[in-house]
Amino acid sequence: MPVLALLIFIVLAFIALIPIAIVQRFRRGTMRVRPIGWMIALNFAGTFVSVVLFLLGAAITTQWIPGTLTYTSAGLGIGGVLGVLGLALTRWEVAGGRLYYTPNRWLVLTITLVVTGRLAYGFWRSWEAWQSSLDRMTWVAASGVAASMSAGAIVLGYYMVYWFGVRRRLRRARFGRV
Repeated sequence: MPVLALLIFIVLAFIALIPIAIVQRFRRGTMRVRPIGWMIALNFAGTFVSVVLFLLGAAITTQWIPGTLTYTSAGLGIGGVLGVLGLALTRWEVAGGRLYYTPNRWLVLTITLVVTGRLAYGFWRSWEAWQSSLDRMTWVAASGVAASMSAGAIVLGYYMVYWFGVRRRLRRARFGRV
């Protein structure tokens, strides 16, 4: 019994810390940063692998939940457009011969709110769908999985384009073409 209570406490603590993590993510996402080549390349590569695996997961999920791949592809496209917008709105500075960048606060806030809102809606919708009896639909399909994957794809698309652009800008700065 004490192990079960400990597990329940850990899950509840994790859920309680989500708002703090979201605020910290926003604060960290709007700081002035000096890009480091290997870190930017690692971020881009990791995001690219995530996008490929995410699309693969969406393609498989489409067999059970129609429209998942379509929603995911649309989310990636929207995220890519937001990534280009993010690069255009990013403040770039050269100080002491080094490049620095500061992401746009409003765009970071918007993306953070999209994820937060989608998580909250997903939890609420899953709870409602699970409690009600649904005709010819599973509670998983009714919980909005396709739309949730679309919100995740927006974030992945944004960061893939953004890290690609930061990497490109860093390379240009190294060759004196800032």
